[in-house]
Amino acid sequence: MIAQIATYLPEAVVTNEALSAIFTEWTPEAIYQKTGIRQRHVAAPDECASDLAVKAAEQLLADKDRAAIDFVVFCTQTPDFLLPTTACLLQQRLGLPHRCGAFDFNLGCSGYIYGLALGKSLLESSLAQSILLLNADTYTRVLHPDDRSTRPIFGDAGAATLLSRASKHRLHSFVFGTDGSGAEQLIIRAGGLRNRNAEAAASGQASGDAAAARANCLFMNGPEIFNFTLRTVPKLIEDILASASLKEEEIDLFVFHQANAYMLEHLRRKLKIPKERFELCLEDCGNTVSVTIPLAWERAIGAGRIKGGMKILLAGFGVGLSWAGCILEWHV
Repeated sequence: MIAQIATYLPEAVVTNEALSAIFTEWTPEAIYQKTGIRQRHVAAPDECASDLAVKAAEQLLADKDRAAIDFVVFCTQTPDFLLPTTACLLQQRLGLPHRCGAFDFNLGCSGYIYGLALGKSLLESSLAQSILLLNADTYTRVLHPDDRSTRPIFGDAGAATLLSRASKHRLHSFVFGTDGSGAEQLIIRAGGLRNRNAEAAASGQASGDAAAARANCLFMNGPEIFNFTLRTVPKLIEDILASASLKEEEIDLFVFHQANAYMLEHLRRKLKIPKERFELCLEDCGNTVSVTIPLAWERAIGAGRIKGGMKILLAGFGVGLSWAGCILEWHV
């Protein structure tokens, strides 16, 4: 069902050297050792998530018949507006037909898997023949400039995936999970209708929490997110394999959400996955939220690591708390 992928990284970059000049207690190499990241791409001041999605989509659609697109689906947590739906703006900007359906959905690290599942459902129900799945976020816009726990990790990016009933590649064995009790561990407390301003968000915050003064910015409890990942992902992988009636050694490549290299290495060792079957794509782009999986995947294709007949396990996990995964069978 997946026909093609294209990604886009903004031109501006923030290097470890630049961050080290701000957080003087960290050397560039220390940042790399902790995160596996040497630089991250950052959207321009006038560049929104929709702009990154458009750049990726224009690459993908350059030789395609846009009139054949039946749906545009946009995954983002940094939309242009509360309303209208950004996907409606993307329909117009990309010159897609008026009969095209369009909607956004708000998910982060598990968002790409959810997008694949939504697209597969639309295709299999015959509501669409061709779907444009777009993922983009500009998390760097919501990072506090003094937050040394988040600034080294996150970067901005966009991705476009064409899903088609005509494609030979098969998606199956989807597994999902949610634990909303962990929502406070990765959150922007102000800006929505629950807390429209920073003062309201701060007043509802636990006494002494330094994040209360930063309510318009991303708060991440790194240790809790790390523990959640180590607790949840092995079971997710087990459930996907059971659903597909596969053993771990039958998976040719594992493509996980690229959170940070330290966390991924712990997962890889805990799951006993050989390095050669475990994709890493962080060093020059950082954690790009729902774009990490298509970005890693596209690069693996470009490097010749994806071959016909391969079984690939995709898994996303993070903000929500939310997790999801599936099996992709790559046929040529």
